[in-house]
Amino acid sequence: MPVLTRLIPSPVVVDIRPGALDDLAGVLADERISQSGRLAVAVSGGSGAKLRERIAPSLPGATWYEVGGGTLDDAIRLAGDMKGGRFDAVVGLGGGKIIDCAKFAAARVGLPLVAVPTNLAHDGLCSPVATLDNDAGRGSYGVPNPIAVLIDLDVIREAPARFVRSGIGDAISNINSVADWELSNRVNGEKIDGLAAAMARQAGEAVLRHPGGIGDNDFLQVLAEALVLTGISMSISGDSRPASGSCHEINHAFDLLFPKRAASHGEQCGLGAAFAMYLRGAHEESAYMAEVLRRHGLPVLPEEIGFTLDEFVRAVEFAPETRPGRYTILEHLDLKTNQIKDIYADYVKAIGS
Repeated sequence: MPVLTRLIPSPVVVDIRPGALDDLAGVLADERISQSGRLAVAVSGGSGAKLRERIAPSLPGATWYEVGGGTLDDAIRLAGDMKGGRFDAVVGLGGGKIIDCAKFAAARVGLPLVAVPTNLAHDGLCSPVATLDNDAGRGSYGVPNPIAVLIDLDVIREAPARFVRSGIGDAISNINSVADWELSNRVNGEKIDGLAAAMARQAGEAVLRHPGGIGDNDFLQVLAEALVLTGISMSISGDSRPASGSCHEINHAFDLLFPKRAASHGEQCGLGAAFAMYLRGAHEESAYMAEVLRRHGLPVLPEEIGFTLDEFVRAVEFAPETRPGRYTILEHLDLKTNQIKDIYADYVKAIGS
């Protein structure tokens, strides 16, 4: 008997609009996620704490937990504090570090997670992965998808612009990541999940082609939807392949080689994607990607985030070591130092100054 359909792991609720936060309690009750209102709410000491004052009256049955940072120890401590609380669900209210801590803690105590991000810095807000700092550096831990995602565009507009810009770079880099996945399929026969690839690519294209900017609600809506769809695409594929290719290898190389100087995740991924697209011979696509990144105030050259040419070349050389077993254009070309420098010079000419 052939399988005629499949279940897709995805949130029960995705609510993206201005004012969504004010309806949090009602949405959770209506969707039977928490009719009792017994919630464990993890917040940061920054943006989350400010929003606590605003929504606490509508959540009288909630217990609030302030999370100090984004480490594995923080997440384990949060899980320990919540244990035995007889909660319906965990709410992660804050930036990416808080949501990742809440994801891990919720999985550890066996509760569903409601993600309420206060910025759009990257695609982790709806992904099945919690990225947490540990003694060895930084680790990625598999967790269930959030059962609900609420994104209040009024809150997003109040976040520093650099966070939105970072999300733009991360979303657009999907296009390069899917191209790397397809390359591995052609060369190595790596299996592609067509639905996951389509979702990730179209999410990136929607952001790339949108004429608006970070001050427009229409654009923020598209960006938020793109980041949610990217997270779901990773759940469908079972790993980060739809949204992590050579661009992310370059990003990880910056983080590991220059940990005190690295820029934001999305800035480095966007730059890495534009350069990687040039490497694969997609010169027109690379130039257009660079043009859009520049329009949104994102870097397309390493000096724009404080790195010299030699440091960038070192990062590109080191990048394949950051994800052993992943095949991208970097592994395919296996470029040496002088080759990277020559191609970079051509890339600079192609995208213009």
